[in-house]
Amino acid sequence: MNNNGNKRAPTTATQRLKQDYLRIKKDPVPYICAEPLPSNILEWHYVVRGPEKTPYEGGYYHGKLIFPREFPFKPPSIYMITPNGRFKCNTRLCLSITDFHPDTWNPAWSVSTILTGLLSFMVEKGPTLGSIETSDYTKRQLSAQSLAFNLKDKVFCELFPDVVDEIKQKQKAQEELSARTQPLPLPDVVPDGDPQQAHYGLPALNGGPIPLGVANPPPALQQANRNHGLLGGALANLFVIVGFAAFAYTVKYVLRSIAQE
Repeated sequence: MNNNGNKRAPTTATQRLKQDYLRIKKDPVPYICAEPLPSNILEWHYVVRGPEKTPYEGGYYHGKLIFPREFPFKPPSIYMITPNGRFKCNTRLCLSITDFHPDTWNPAWSVSTILTGLLSFMVEKGPTLGSIETSDYTKRQLSAQSLAFNLKDKVFCELFPDVVDEIKQKQKAQEELSARTQPLPLPDVVPDGDPQQAHYGLPALNGGPIPLGVANPPPALQQANRNHGLLGGALANLFVIVGFAAFAYTVKYVLRSIAQE
């Protein structure tokens, strides 16, 4: 942490924030990392990693804390920068640990306490000034989009190089997974009303499909197939005629027997 520019902050606020910085480095807040601006210790930036089993899982949410010169006797302002579906972006959030409620502020609360309270409220659904209502589906979409969004932020990249590397590795893994996933080829569509087309759009032979790779059979084979069709039709007609003749003969025999009686 650079001390340049910190002389403008009151001694009490500077000393307290330095202590909080050492404490948060020694005992990090789960899912959250935070860094003050090198040029101004009164402005801190944080990154929330979306907790598992929440709509924010897999996301990275960048925000900032603006501490008053009277800190720790007055509370900070809290902002969320990354679109998240829970809070408005670049808007002061109304929480019991922010400057919206100086009457409930406790000077013993540290930066770690503030960030823990922010995360707790983020995963809940209670409304407050600066919060918004969106579906879990929207939150998951914003979670996936947060990676690329944060990489465009210069301050984010300067303060959190380890998180930047983590995001780039995750993006690379996602790209490799997408590249390995190849869509399966679809079969050809058989035209309506074309009984001579078998599966995969190949012509039929004797009622069955031609083997794959033989899309155009030789002319002799095509002629044999047509002759076979004509022969089959002629045999069918012959069977009908024979059957009709047998039926007529039977009827005639029955009528003759009745007449003799």
